[in-house]
Amino acid sequence: MEEDRVAELKEIARQVRIDILKMLAKAGSGHTGGSLSAVEIVTALYFAKMRHNPERPDWEERDRFVLSKGHGVPVLYAVLGRCGYFDRKHFETLRQLGSLLQGHPYSGLTPGIEVSTGSLGQGLSQANGIALATRLNRKDCRVYVLLGDGESQEGLIWEAAMTSAHYKIDHLCAITDNNGLQIDGPVSKVMAVEPIARKWEAFGWHVLEVDGHRFEEILAALDCAENTKGRPTMIVAHTVKGKGVSFMENQVKYHGTVPTPQELELALKELQV
Repeated sequence: MEEDRVAELKEIARQVRIDILKMLAKAGSGHTGGSLSAVEIVTALYFAKMRHNPERPDWEERDRFVLSKGHGVPVLYAVLGRCGYFDRKHFETLRQLGSLLQGHPYSGLTPGIEVSTGSLGQGLSQANGIALATRLNRKDCRVYVLLGDGESQEGLIWEAAMTSAHYKIDHLCAITDNNGLQIDGPVSKVMAVEPIARKWEAFGWHVLEVDGHRFEEILAALDCAENTKGRPTMIVAHTVKGKGVSFMENQVKYHGTVPTPQELELALKELQV
């Protein structure tokens, strides 16, 4: 991948992190750690991989993205805003009554949101349905879904995984934001999901593992997934909760808390604002 392109994506990711922190601090509530851990993944999809049109969110030929870990929606709002789906002035209204940007994705309100999510475990089933519908309608598009590793404790995920493999939904690519932490502590202690890659392989999926903060690895895996036929692909992205802000990284307390004004100032200094 060209160095200039990687540098461009890194700069977008930096700006996205700033947007996430500012909007969460303004809202006074929300999920910081898991939004920051997914920045490179969502940035790569929207700025380098997916076919989509901010001026026509309902364009039938578009690729689809489902954020199954819906509490991490600040990262999606930040990316959609920077893509031009809505004016970024709405960032300041996150989680407010009547806002375009609710606390979880709401497809009935926000341009660019494909499906409403937030009840963990449902996104892969929704993505299956979208993918099967596009197949029936003979649409040449791809469907992407982002899962959480804690979310993968849900039984519905594995029922959906069997469905994806059974119907050979090869234009479906799932990504696990494998940051190792959930609201109650380390995933390994709450309910271990490892060996996660081997489990998806056992369910009939093509599995790739990447550093979820390296654009080169993420985009190479997405290209590989697109060229894989006859079965869906799972990309296990190894990430860091709270990535990009030193005092938030790998700290479970930032799963569902937002930066104080003092912490925001420190975080923005680290991000060189």
